[in-house]
Amino acid sequence: MNPTLRALSNSSLLLVLGALCPAWAAAPDAGLFTTYNVNNNLTAAYWFLCGSTQQTEGCYSSGTLGPFGRIGAMLESHPAINGDTVTRQIFVLDLASGTGGTGVTLYVYSRQDVITESSAVSTMTLKTTIPLPQLAGGAAATASMAANNTHLYVGTNLGSQAVSVARKSWLITTIGGVGGPASVSSITADAYGFVTVTFGVGVQSSGFYVFGPNGNSPEDGGGAEFMLDTSNAVIPVPVPP
Repeated sequence: MNPTLRALSNSSLLLVLGALCPAWAAAPDAGLFTTYNVNNNLTAAYWFLCGSTQQTEGCYSSGTLGPFGRIGAMLESHPAINGDTVTRQIFVLDLASGTGGTGVTLYVYSRQDVITESSAVSTMTLKTTIPLPQLAGGAAATASMAANNTHLYVGTNLGSQAVSVARKSWLITTIGGVGGPASVSSITADAYGFVTVTFGVGVQSSGFYVFGPNGNSPEDGGGAEFMLDTSNAVIPVPVPP
């Protein structure tokens, strides 16, 4: 082929590929981050939206979540992007709800960030409150919680049952222990949306369930299994000899 024609052919190919495969634009909040902290008795959480937009940098919005009986766990969903607006769900698990301080309640907030070239405005709106009477709370309770795109999985160390909460209908399903009355010891997830609910620890473990991204359980068995993701480390508990 004539070298000039070859060069023109290659240039045309690049133009076609560029038209078919446009460059992915960065998310409007790619330069922003939100930090959280809590007060001494875990009855309130505070959030701060900071970072940089295309033209400015600093802290742009802040607020308070609560009051709660005692915060046991918090979790954020993947973002949904619509133009310059980014929406997420924020889950707060209260381990001391109710008049007796022993109830477990899930609070679901919608966090909406509106980003422009020079500003960022974040708002938190409480969307629903979900009592979880299947779980035991109180002063000695610790929480385990993980989620994928379809379900949220929650348990405490004071009960031998966990629950799954469907994120569209908020329907609650009880997850019973495997092979014995051991309490929930961990709930972990991987990057593909698989979640493992584990009962018991070490030689006292009674088993585990694995739940897929669609909410079904493709596996269960004995042992204190757990999962790893790409962002948060799991601190394993050693099995005594």
